[in-house]
Amino acid sequence: MYTSLSMLMARKAKENKGKSKVIKAILTGETISSNSSEAMNLYGSQRFGEISESRIVYSLPEALYLAEKKKLSASLKGKKLSFQKLMEQALEIDSKISVKYPVFKDLRNKGYIVKTALKFGAEFRVYDKGAKIGEDHAKWILYPVRESDSLTWHDFSAKNRVAHSTKKNLLIGILDEENEITYYEISWIRT
Repeated sequence: MYTSLSMLMARKAKENKGKSKVIKAILTGETISSNSSEAMNLYGSQRFGEISESRIVYSLPEALYLAEKKKLSASLKGKKLSFQKLMEQALEIDSKISVKYPVFKDLRNKGYIVKTALKFGAEFRVYDKGAKIGEDHAKWILYPVRESDSLTWHDFSAKNRVAHSTKKNLLIGILDEENEITYYEISWIRT
């Protein structure tokens, strides 16, 4: 039976009234998800996660961010994971999480909405501050890289073409040795 998101959120809020505000999530394979009212409410207000059936499914950077902010508690096989253990699990799933997560965290802390962009052939899509997902389009396609990584002109051109074909600007987030991030925005100009 189909249940609208607002009805589902209202029902979950009523069920969990007075309970902890921390989202209880489960790590299963490569997926972190929750069906709690807190997860539904946070999705509704700040667009963390994606709705899949009656659950909110989090990307690894989203789950790490929420866990570090003490808004999410993840468990694996019934055992609660500390932030460090969750990071270790994330590294087993995605070896690039050590560069993806700091860039994700930096942009989220600055007020941008950052979502996965695998269907676009990129790591992330980034929405401008105040954007409404579903109504507004992402402004950037983001590739986080380490300062020590090499990028050929062919790779650069391919990334720029992906951004251009999706009507977005290319954003490269470069993580240096001191964990500082510098962003370079590349866009097409018409002459």
